[in-house]
Amino acid sequence: MEQHRTRPPQPGAKRGAPPLPPQAGRGPNGSPARTTRPNPQARGTAQRRPAAVRRPGPAAAATVRQLPNPRLTGLGGGLFCTAVMFVLGCLDQLLFGGSPTVYGVLFVPVCVLTAVWIRRGDLLTAPVVVPIAFAVGLFPVADGSNGLANRLVGVFTALATQAGWLYGGTLVAGLIATVRRIRLLNRRRRG
Repeated sequence: MEQHRTRPPQPGAKRGAPPLPPQAGRGPNGSPARTTRPNPQARGTAQRRPAAVRRPGPAAAATVRQLPNPRLTGLGGGLFCTAVMFVLGCLDQLLFGGSPTVYGVLFVPVCVLTAVWIRRGDLLTAPVVVPIAFAVGLFPVADGSNGLANRLVGVFTALATQAGWLYGGTLVAGLIATVRRIRLLNRRRRG
């Protein structure tokens, strides 16, 4: 007489309960299920194979990790740019006696960083916040030592005389934001 092997009851299993469905990827008897791949020649269309992903070597990965890549909101980008320009204006006043040319030269890299670090959804704010930051940073640089009214006149005079740096930095930020926006729209169309 044959004896059938039985498994001990599992915790939580009830007698007379229907059997559990087979595991994913397994056939009904526990053996691995066979999957069929579509034949591209049978359909008459060729399927694309995914491109191989090339991973950077350890030296390149270390370089990438060292570079900061923050993503600022529109407000964060404005605060960043304004704070940096104010600090640079104070340093310009201390080290160079308030040279508007030095201030203008320092303004352009700040515009580039602001346009690169603003997140994709807020790209249009980059060319808006950089002129505001330029004006705020001029307060320490501007001439006018006898009160607020003289300081404001000095700021407006510096804005008029340093308009080239202001327009140049704003143009750079606008171009970077526009290129990033076009690349984003192209990616969305493809994918």
